[in-house]
Amino acid sequence: MKYISTRGGAEGTDFEGVLFSGYAPDGGLFMPEEIPLLDSNTLRAWSTFSYPQLVKELCSLFVSPELIPRQELNDLIDRAFTRVRHKDVVHLSRLRNGLNVLELWHGVTYAFKDLSMSCTGQFLQYFLKKRKKHITILVGTAGDTGSSAIESVRGKKNMDIIVLLPKGLCSQMQELQMTTVIEENVHVFAADGNSDEIDEPIKELFANTDFARKHNLMSLNSINWSRIMVQIAHHFYAYFQCTTSLDITPLPTVEIIVPTGGGGNLTAGYIAKKMGLPIQLIAVVNSNDIIHRAVQHGDFSLSGNVQSTLASAMDIQDPYNMERIFWLLLDADSGLIKTLMEQFCMSKSLKLPEELHRKLSEALSSCSVSDEDIIQAMRRCWEDNHYLLCPHSAVAVHYHYKQLDSQLSNTPRCCLASASAAKFQDAVLKARLVPEEPPELKALQEMETRSIALTREEDWAKIIKDKIEAIAKRRSLQESI
Repeated sequence: MKYISTRGGAEGTDFEGVLFSGYAPDGGLFMPEEIPLLDSNTLRAWSTFSYPQLVKELCSLFVSPELIPRQELNDLIDRAFTRVRHKDVVHLSRLRNGLNVLELWHGVTYAFKDLSMSCTGQFLQYFLKKRKKHITILVGTAGDTGSSAIESVRGKKNMDIIVLLPKGLCSQMQELQMTTVIEENVHVFAADGNSDEIDEPIKELFANTDFARKHNLMSLNSINWSRIMVQIAHHFYAYFQCTTSLDITPLPTVEIIVPTGGGGNLTAGYIAKKMGLPIQLIAVVNSNDIIHRAVQHGDFSLSGNVQSTLASAMDIQDPYNMERIFWLLLDADSGLIKTLMEQFCMSKSLKLPEELHRKLSEALSSCSVSDEDIIQAMRRCWEDNHYLLCPHSAVAVHYHYKQLDSQLSNTPRCCLASASAAKFQDAVLKARLVPEEPPELKALQEMETRSIALTREEDWAKIIKDKIEAIAKRRSLQESI
């Protein structure tokens, strides 16, 4: 399997090359040159697989055995899930009135990103040990990505990680999960800005290709294909758990409700659909609704400033992974994608071509959810089931209740639950519910913290660049001793 940039400027790249990249050199995102198509017999055979088995099967389709032999790939994935708290890794809660909630948050930071991030960390270690090299990881986070990335590489001698978080815009627990990690290879910056603003210096540094190459810069945001690849398994597992039957032809459809910000999990779902999984994807967003407007009206444009919501990890106005979905919908027309995305990057406004909008609205349904909707979904789920939702998962569950009340569809559906409610105490209290606080999260409040403040007056790209060069000097000094 080889990979190509969505903008056509890079092709024939192998999995290792894609893994250690951020954006492609032309500013695009890497995608497989072809999407494997699975037949009904394969789907039926996979239907009894555990979640880890599905991850192994799917990754083997996208990672050449010449790069990682199959048994070693299996071992890496097993090792990635050793810190997960649930015996099945993920768990489906079947609640009243057809509400299915797939808990993807049993990893070390109580967020769904732990699943793909832990696998990516293992893949990185595999190649770094073989190549005897060092990398510097650069990550911007709206809340959960940063802590998951830190946990996947903390303490590793051959990796340093720099995380930019939006000060005061994450939950207290999310911020503590990052700032309490006191390791030589972990560097946390707390920026006076929102999640889209902290992405700008990261893009600037990756665009400096000589600098990025010199310091082996890479990203663990969902621009990294490895994370998308692992997340495809979420959708296969959800389908097999919720389908009404596998004995009929054609196989029945399941709706997968995806709470989304940057669009990574949504992209994974659309790839699963392209692979032959009979799912209907529902993209649910908070008040930062660019994906919803694109689906409904073809309006892929920023709308003023990022709005702070209870679902803070989804407070993103620039869902960069939509470029991958557009590329798939346009049958890999890299020239058109390059034109469209360069226009969007320049003006932050794009009216989708009529054909692309038509295909997008056929591929996805969408819904935008307010903070009040989130609170009502959290309360209703508790009153019906004594089950606590995090505000992001409540975005998905709101859609389920909306469909249930209107009796619009009898199709089985699965809501992807992206984080534990324990990480969002303030949102739980706003819903007039009682928070749960696991001991390991409670302990964070008594721990030492460390971060570097970035004010609006400062040149963030220069400060991060200086930090990367300081890391290189430290390593050079250590190696000379």
